[in-house]
Amino acid sequence: MIKYVEHKEIDFAKYDSCIAVSENSLIYAYSWYLDIVAENWDALVLGDYEMVMPLTHRKKYYIPYIFLPPWVQQLGIFSANIIDEDLVLDFISRIPGKFKSIDILFNHKNSFSSKRLKSRNNYILDLNKEYKLLFDNFAKGRKSSIKHAKKYGLILRESNNVESLIQLFMNNKGSELNKPERDYTAIRNLVSVALKKDKVKIYKVFDENTLEIGGAIFLIDRNRITYLFSAVNQKGRDKQAMSFLIDLIIKKYSGQELILDFEGSMIQGIADFFMSFGAVQENYYWYAMRRII
Repeated sequence: MIKYVEHKEIDFAKYDSCIAVSENSLIYAYSWYLDIVAENWDALVLGDYEMVMPLTHRKKYYIPYIFLPPWVQQLGIFSANIIDEDLVLDFISRIPGKFKSIDILFNHKNSFSSKRLKSRNNYILDLNKEYKLLFDNFAKGRKSSIKHAKKYGLILRESNNVESLIQLFMNNKGSELNKPERDYTAIRNLVSVALKKDKVKIYKVFDENTLEIGGAIFLIDRNRITYLFSAVNQKGRDKQAMSFLIDLIIKKYSGQELILDFEGSMIQGIADFFMSFGAVQENYYWYAMRRII
């Protein structure tokens, strides 16, 4: 039986254990992660936590609705067992009627048919090959960009300081994307907690004058490295800093049973960039429903 469990009643040990053993486990779904990025969240639970589905929600004009938290690409249903279409639809039917607006990004293992469903594109790269084979599969233009970057004497360094990377992003993309301050607060808190759990790596690119020109945040959990956040300035773009960074990340983690998750994009230029490293498309699903108030 699927039951709706409010946050205060969730058995977090069992909930997180379900996420950890799930075939489709994603770091976004852990309780500690959701506690940071979601204002409120509850869960739908099958049996004794054999399957779980987090529901992130907030209120507008006192009316609760399910929303898409920042720094989360996919949620949906998680389980070590097979999640068939009927089960997905059953979970959706158990979402309480008090939620008048529903936006959920179901994960890549939650495929089902619905007129309210839209497929979205993610891009992933299997790193379990030697680096030479991975590099051989890069697009010709990407190989050229990496070669171009190496001429500038760029340096890649690991860091625990996220603030300079956030400022680099705000200075170069902040006004264009207009993210609310709470999103930046959330990623600061997320990195702080993830560092303590050894679940995050921050890599920065410096030019020949040791000036920071780009960087990225990667979440690391089980068999997945997730490309969560990146920033680059004009000098970094000119010197192909992100091609340089991603190439070295692929090299560092090559030959391991890991997936590099680029987090995808519906913007063709960004998608082309990810695919130029040999990444392949993996779909996930956006479900939206409005209920009459």
